[in-house]
Parts: sequence; structure tokens; C-alpha cells
Amino acid sequence: MIAALAWRNIWRQPIRTSLSVLGMAFTSMLLVFMLSLQLAAYDTMKSSMLRIADGFGQFQVEGYKDDPEMDKVIADPAALLADLERISGVTVATARGTGFGLLASGERSFAVAILGIDPALEPDVSTLSGLVEQGRSLTPEDRDAIVLGDGLARNLRLGLGDRVALLGSGRDGSVAVDVLEVVGIFRSKVPELDRAFAQMPLARFSETFVMAGGAHAIAVAGEDLPDVVRAEPDLRAVAARHGVVYLNWAELRPDVEEAIAADMITAVLIYVTLVVVVVFITLNTLYMSVLERTREFGVLLAIGMKRRSIGRMVWMEMIFLSLFGNGLGILLGMALTYWVQQVGIAIEGLSEIYESWGMPARFYPAMTPFRVLFGPLAIVLSVTVLGIVPYRRALGLEPVKAMAS
Repeated sequence: MIAALAWRNIWRQPIRTSLSVLGMAFTSMLLVFMLSLQLAAYDTMKSSMLRIADGFGQFQVEGYKDDPEMDKVIADPAALLADLERISGVTVATARGTGFGLLASGERSFAVAILGIDPALEPDVSTLSGLVEQGRSLTPEDRDAIVLGDGLARNLRLGLGDRVALLGSGRDGSVAVDVLEVVGIFRSKVPELDRAFAQMPLARFSETFVMAGGAHAIAVAGEDLPDVVRAEPDLRAVAARHGVVYLNWAELRPDVEEAIAADMITAVLIYVTLVVVVVFITLNTLYMSVLERTREFGVLLAIGMKRRSIGRMVWMEMIFLSLFGNGLGILLGMALTYWVQQVGIAIEGLSEIYESWGMPARFYPAMTPFRVLFGPLAIVLSVTVLGIVPYRRALGLEPVKAMAS
């Protein structure tokens, strides 16, 4: 009975109720869409940037990331790789060697980072092989091949089929010297990679830099980044057994984590402002409704209705209003998000900046139960809690004074 009265009462003023419902629905729609777009953009940012070179996680000798010396190697990468085959969520793991040296062509030479890779597995970890614009990526049959960034190739005035001299320092302190043939030139649109990065087969890298079967890192990847994140306890356990450390995506790329955290702070302030505004507008609407019905409540008290029953009725009016408004907002938000999922959204003028970070120029929202329900539920819970204000007003009514007002 109380619920039926509450539902009837909120429609006694249809225009005021409709405006309140539309306000909440619009706010909920924005929250559903904005959360779906923003969190999906974060996922895209992390995956895109990690897939260029780092992978979703890496095993290294402790201290290698901060001080990448040639002699800090994983001594038995094959045993570690064998253990990783049993980890759920990890679909591929590959050993890598990293060296620093000079590439020289004629009288021109430039300092570069050289990455030794397994050509058969690396494409499943890194997207760099798919960014080759001239020639081809490395293959398992390659021996003396090298793939360069387009900026580096341009600086060295190299083209496909040209040979380039490599000079570096081996693991044992010896001079590492090799001559390699350029088989591919990639363009990642990340300036740091394009002008100072090269890849060569891991087997040749091991010979040139005297790695003696060791590797500087083992990179892992999965179908999606969350799959690898969920497997992190198992990955750290494997690392402990082999005397190495596991670095997750945030430890590999703290700059990405900091950028996301900074952006999220601003977004949270906007979301909180939206929720606070709509909650207090709704509270004001219902509180004014209670004041307008003071005489009516006095009559109800005089004929024997309890104060708590009136208070519950008023409280339920707020709950029904918020549930109806936010339910409509969820449906509208899902419809808007679904539509944008089909076409994507691009921010004009920022495509070059995104590409320089290895990110796509167009973003697509993605719905999950959390993203769809979090904002509207925050409004419903806030309205429910603050419903104590008109509830206490109803509890304080005196029949005679109320009927005389």
C-alpha cells in the first residue's frame, strides 16, 4: 500500500516529475557513455603502447631495467619459457636480447638500441613487424638480416639490400662486430623508435654479443592485457622459482600509468560534480513536495496514520523517482554507446599526437557491467541515503500544526 501511494504521489505533478526524471536520465546516460569511452580508451592506450615493443609483461634479472648492463642475463631462458607454457592467460612468451652500439654506413654512424628477437614468436608479442613499410619483417630463416626504423635508415642513407656495420660491446666485454643486410624498414610513428631502434635475429645476436645462451628479457603476451594481469600471481611465482623478477605493464611503462592516473583524477571530479548536482536537484524537488503536502500529512496523522509510514512513503517516492530516471538513463546510455561503438570517435587535431604514442586516432567505447551500472548506481544510492532529510521532516510533523499550515 505504501509503495502504491508513493508511486501515485510522484505523478501528481507530472511536469515536475518528468523534468526530474529527464535530468537524472540525461546524467546517467552521460555517465554510462563517458565511462565506457574513457576506460576503453585507457585499455586501448595500454595495449597499443605495450604491443609496440614491451609486451604485456617481462621477466628480467633484478636491476636490469634501471641499469641494463650486458652481463645481467637470464642464464637459462629455455627452462623459464617451459614453465610459462602452463600459465593460463599467457598465450606467448619469447626470449630477447638487448644491446647498444653503433650502426655505420660509409662515413655516417648513429647510436642505436639493438633488439635480438625470435622471428617466429615476436609478431605475437609486438606489432612492430606489422609496421614494416619497406621490405619485410624478420623470418626464422634469416641469418645476417636487420630491420631498421625509417628515421634511422634515412639518417644512415640506407635502403633495402644495403649492408650496415654493427659495433658494440659483448657480454664478456669483447668488441661485438657484425655486418648485416637491411631487409626491412618500419615506421611506428614513435620518433624514439624510428630513429634509434633496430631488430636482428636472436641467434645472430647471441653470436655477435657472446650471450652464451642467455637472454636479457622474456616478454609475455595474451589475448588481452587483463588476461595477463589476472595471471600475475602465477607469473611472479615462476619468476621467484627461477631467481628473476617479473615486471607488469605498469612497472614496464610507469609513464603510461601516470598519464592515466592524472587523466582519471580530472574525470572523477567531473563525474562527482554531475552526481552531486543531479542528487541535490532531486532532493530539492522532493523536499519542496513534502512542504507543499504538509496539511495533507497532518490529515493523515489525524486519522491514525503513523509518522513512520508517512516518512517511508516520502522516502520511497525518492527511490522510485531515482530508479525510474536512472533506469531510463542506462537504456539511453547503452544505446548511445552501442551506436558510437559502430562508428568510433576521433578527436580532431590530436591524431598526430596519438600516433606518436603508438595509439590509434579513433577510439571505440566498450561496455561492461561496471561501466554501465557504476554511475547510475552512485546516483541511486546517494538519493537513497539523502532521502533521510524529507523522512526526518515527516517524522517531526504534529497533526494540529500541520493541518493549520
